[in-house]
Amino acid sequence: MSYHKARGWLVSLLFFLLLGACTKEPTPPEKNGQPTAEQEQEQEKEQKTEIEKEDDFEAAVTKKNTELESSPLELTSYAEKVGAAITEPTHTNFAVSESVTIAGTVEQHARLKEQYVWIKIQFMGDSITDTSQEYFAPIADGKFKQEAILFNGEGEYRVTLLLPSTDRSNYYYDLADFKVFNVNPKLQRDLTFTPFAQDAGLVIHEPDSGYVKGNKVFTLKGTLEPISNDKDLIMIELQKDGQSWKHMLPTKNGQFSYDIPLFYGQGIHKLKVYVPDKERDNYYQDGTILYIDNESDLVSEPIMYTTTYDERGVHLISPAYGGEETDLTYRIKGSIDKEAPFAKETTHLYITTKKDGEEALAVIPVINYEFDDEFYLRFGPGTYEVTVSVPEIKEKNSAKFYYYNVAQFSVTNTAMDQRDLLPSRGVQSDSPEIIAIANELMTDTMSEREKAKAVYEFTAKSISYDVDKLKNNEFEWDDSALKVLELQTGICQDYSYLAIALLRAGGMEARYVTGTAGSGFNYSRHAWVEVKVDGEWLAMDPTWGAGYIEKGKFVAHYTEDYFEPDEEAFKTHTRHGVEY
Repeated sequence: MSYHKARGWLVSLLFFLLLGACTKEPTPPEKNGQPTAEQEQEQEKEQKTEIEKEDDFEAAVTKKNTELESSPLELTSYAEKVGAAITEPTHTNFAVSESVTIAGTVEQHARLKEQYVWIKIQFMGDSITDTSQEYFAPIADGKFKQEAILFNGEGEYRVTLLLPSTDRSNYYYDLADFKVFNVNPKLQRDLTFTPFAQDAGLVIHEPDSGYVKGNKVFTLKGTLEPISNDKDLIMIELQKDGQSWKHMLPTKNGQFSYDIPLFYGQGIHKLKVYVPDKERDNYYQDGTILYIDNESDLVSEPIMYTTTYDERGVHLISPAYGGEETDLTYRIKGSIDKEAPFAKETTHLYITTKKDGEEALAVIPVINYEFDDEFYLRFGPGTYEVTVSVPEIKEKNSAKFYYYNVAQFSVTNTAMDQRDLLPSRGVQSDSPEIIAIANELMTDTMSEREKAKAVYEFTAKSISYDVDKLKNNEFEWDDSALKVLELQTGICQDYSYLAIALLRAGGMEARYVTGTAGSGFNYSRHAWVEVKVDGEWLAMDPTWGAGYIEKGKFVAHYTEDYFEPDEEAFKTHTRHGVEY
């Protein structure tokens, strides 16, 4: 007598919708809702063909059985120990078409530690999927019955039946084995569920088969019996040719639905579905396995998600996968679960783009729990690492913003480097209001230096310094050129946003410079502007050009000293770098 341990792998917790157009051939008209004569003839023809096929397979089964040497099915000594009997099949080495029925009884079923019969089916040859499939047939009132699909079409299979131990959980003993020959060439695969999946109430609604065709993206839908708020997740693992990708799927009211990109190109993708272990947190058990034959040769990259993605209720609809190619801009679309923590307060997302050591930060608004907007890939052609983040929901004012990564993917840009001309966070140089002011300030007859000087003067004279904002750390994520125009007050970042927006709107390259400024021991963080004039970068600080602080109050006093200041005048400033 031999025993086997059921495969219930314990897996540690680890850390996308493609719309395709399709055409449909027009259906011939029906008369008064009834099929036409042509449709009836076609249906009769199809039914006749199916009947003929079934007759052919029955004849093939009969013929094959005359060729095979069959013998009565023998049971192991464990069958006698627990009073087990097999009612179907009664012999070994026989032929069938498409499936085999396995049935039996267990008198002492109450003694068994598990209430499933383990059925292992092995195809004796090569298979486009795995060469084996397993069923766990429930034992109900001492009886069991399972119709098992012979998944790889025509050929010989070995079937092994096992019963649970009477004294050890998750252990099974051999009961019987037999050979069966399938005469039907059809490739098909059942959806089978482990005891863990059946106990968890896992049901797959889409697809309805364990072997399906796919094209770029595969839809998985199902239900899971609710456990608790922190355990209602399933885990999926996609595998092909030694590559794998894992992802957590949240369930809502016991339901889940997800569009899974078939990242690894043409051919069979193996999808493993895991269910949460009810006894241990952050552990998952085997649930079921599906095979998707991808017809597309597109090779893409997985999106990497963090646990914060699920915790903050983020749902990324597009992109569904990384590695796409785009020209200058890239769109991101999705939603925030209304019931997730801080959902109402999540009014925006941060998008970080990195390429060759350069980094830019963009802001995407979230409106009514949904987001759908574009961001720029400003550093020229090449591959970018894109990170999507949610903001920290803070209770106190702060001069810094913190955010948490939720997803990361790559994008390849084909457009030229336009880092200092494009709109950016806080710099709405494409706004009609900004463009209108820029057109008033800068004319075609002016030199580049005169244009830059006009923007410097307008910014310095139009904005008053907001002492309280700096003192009270009243920084907001939506501080920007448009906002400072509306408020007509701000601090160094706001002066810089406005000046850069006007310059870029006028077609001049400009950038946001960070550093420190002051004298003696009185230094503080500061921002100013650099603009390209006649091929050379010219520095200007419209904040210092606007006036000064005296006794805690801003005194407006315009000066040109900080437009293209010389080295002596600008020794108060220490440049750290450029922010995009």
